[in-house]
Amino acid sequence: MNTALRLNGKIWMITLMALIAVCMGCQKKPRARPTATLPPPAARPTVTLQASSTNIQKGESVTLTWSSTDATQLNLQPGVGAVAPEGSTKVLPTESTTYSLTATGPGGNVEAIARINVTAPPAPQPETPKPTEPTMEELFVREVQDAYFDFNKADIRDDARAALTKTADFLKKYPPITVTIEGHCDERGSTEYNIVLGDRRAQAARQYLISLGIPAARMNVTSYGKEHPFCSESTEECWQKNRRAHIVMAH
Repeated sequence: MNTALRLNGKIWMITLMALIAVCMGCQKKPRARPTATLPPPAARPTVTLQASSTNIQKGESVTLTWSSTDATQLNLQPGVGAVAPEGSTKVLPTESTTYSLTATGPGGNVEAIARINVTAPPAPQPETPKPTEPTMEELFVREVQDAYFDFNKADIRDDARAALTKTADFLKKYPPITVTIEGHCDERGSTEYNIVLGDRRAQAARQYLISLGIPAARMNVTSYGKEHPFCSESTEECWQKNRRAHIVMAH
């Protein structure tokens, strides 16, 4: 009898477990919740900034050129402000300056810079004075030479011929010039005698210039004798300086 009871108990347990399994299998499975889809992150802006020259002299201008992507605002400093996504502008920095372009967009901020070095222009060099053309008076003094004479004579010496030849060359080059030929003597002899001797010396010089092709109408003569000496010492060297035909420009 005990054996039959134990057998019935086992059967009952197996049947109960089968019913429980069937009931659990009949329950509905819960639905899986849908997964939320997140939007992709905004792209980070990009920006470039370039200068046409990075080294200039004060007073020169520079062109700044830029471009950007994924930016909604661009600001160029110093002194420019808001700018388009792409473009260029001229700037005139008076000192060394770093220009900064800030690009702002949904993805953040980014910056590009361009450094302009400004140097002072070189100091102006003093102008080399141009050689000035000599005046006619300066040319006359340089080119026209006196004729010297021996004591108590009015003969044209060799050195006087060379001096008068150079004078003639100058007068031929400048035809409008007229001259006065002055006759001079040293202090020896009377005033009257030296006036005559001075005239002879002036006339001799004039005639020699005429022989070299200078028109007589361009030359006047006068005699000062010993009244206007060039040297006042009573020496032969000084007397020689006073015995001359002195040629001056007529005014």
